[in-house]
Amino acid sequence: MIRRLLAYIDSVVARDPAPRSRWEVLLYPGFWALAFHRVAHRFFTARLFFLARAINHFARFLTAIDIHPGATIGRHLFIDHGFTVIGETSLIGDTVTIYQCVTLGGTNPANGVGGKRHPTLEDGCIIGSGAQILGPITVGRRARVGANAVVTEDVPEGATMVGVKARSTLVAAETWSRDFIPYGTPCREPCSDAEPSISRIEALEDELAALRAQIAALTAVHSPDTPRDGTKG
Repeated sequence: MIRRLLAYIDSVVARDPAPRSRWEVLLYPGFWALAFHRVAHRFFTARLFFLARAINHFARFLTAIDIHPGATIGRHLFIDHGFTVIGETSLIGDTVTIYQCVTLGGTNPANGVGGKRHPTLEDGCIIGSGAQILGPITVGRRARVGANAVVTEDVPEGATMVGVKARSTLVAAETWSRDFIPYGTPCREPCSDAEPSISRIEALEDELAALRAQIAALTAVHSPDTPRDGTKG
């Protein structure tokens, strides 16, 4: 058990530059939310629903993270900060990273039957802050969802989703193969091809800076204080 705990803490340290030691991870709200969920999920699968819910409510009070006892969570989930909601039929794979204010929400079936109504996150997914992933969709392995994106359709393996409604951006193979990219969306890499307007604005800003430098140089040459023959008066 100690080995599993240390392996989990090390997986968090590998994805978060903030902690200066393993001990700091023990103070993370995501750590305690996940620990309480492991207990609540055992009660839930044993059909002791009231006890499971009681532990869930206590954990939410302490951590501001609401994980339904019925959610199935794999190894090494890292919830950075709080205010995250994970629905009952959510399935989360291994080494998934979720930033603050994320919702794994459900859709209400018209027939009133519960069923699978929350998302599935496969191994290695990164979910940016404020993202809303809604319905019984699948976010493919090592996919990334950008901050504040709203995802309502399946996400292909390795894709990066941005915007409302979220759309996929192309990711270079060398970027996809990297072990971990903090915050999910390094916009200068996967987003540049999908957002030509951003690249155009940056190019125009560079051109404007160059023109300003040229104007300043010309103004200095033709200043009234500088004689045309270059000699001082």
